[in-house]
Amino acid sequence: ASTDVAIDECPICADERQYIGWHGQQWTSLDRLRQTPRRTKIQVEEPGLTSLEIVPATAIGQRALLIDTPEGTIIWDCTTYFDEDTLDLIRARGPVLTMAISHPHFYATMSSWAEALDIPVYIHAADRDWVMDPSDHLVYWQGETLDLTPSVTLIQLGGHFTGSTALHWANTEDGLGVLLAGDTIKTVMDRRYVGFMYSVVNFIPMGPTAVKEIVRRIEPYDFDRIYSLWSGHMVRSDGKAAIIRSAARHLEFIQQ
Repeated sequence: ASTDVAIDECPICADERQYIGWHGQQWTSLDRLRQTPRRTKIQVEEPGLTSLEIVPATAIGQRALLIDTPEGTIIWDCTTYFDEDTLDLIRARGPVLTMAISHPHFYATMSSWAEALDIPVYIHAADRDWVMDPSDHLVYWQGETLDLTPSVTLIQLGGHFTGSTALHWANTEDGLGVLLAGDTIKTVMDRRYVGFMYSVVNFIPMGPTAVKEIVRRIEPYDFDRIYSLWSGHMVRSDGKAAIIRSAARHLEFIQQ
């Protein structure tokens, strides 16, 4: 991080949705991470959608997703680690329009990314208090939706965090649409379903109000596939219906 503010405890780690490791709080920096050899792995997920993954994995190992639009590349979420090779791979694709972050667990080095690429980073204003590394590049958007381009929309879903956000990309090659879900709509091993967790690692389910609100907010959008931030974790088809039937199952179990 670029911040000069020293703190003893990581607030996002100490929050009930995450945890402080059994051996206590640990810290690192981007400069320190760059002392260990890593490489950037690029993989085409489908036409116009590419994943960017760091090997070996850093922190919780999330990847970033790159969306090709006529206006430029949109980066969805970010990896904790990046270096000049990572930036060169992205710049080689053409103009970079912006970055958007789904929720505070993936804030990571977003400010450093923004400054390196000189782009705005959109995060929902409801989660502003979780920002530990402020930057003039951060844009705090408000409301339930925000159009980044005519075909790309941010949707505030809530549930996991108040400002938790998904990204809807309408203009896929097959015209069926895609949802990039972050962690609010959690992809699971059975690709016919998804999960709804307030805390994934501590196994705290979302309550009925939050789940019903998520279903309401995705209702206006059509999409076939759902992508998470981990390789292979996705719903390959019938994504919107998977959310609806998963919500019904979730509500049935938590209300028993």
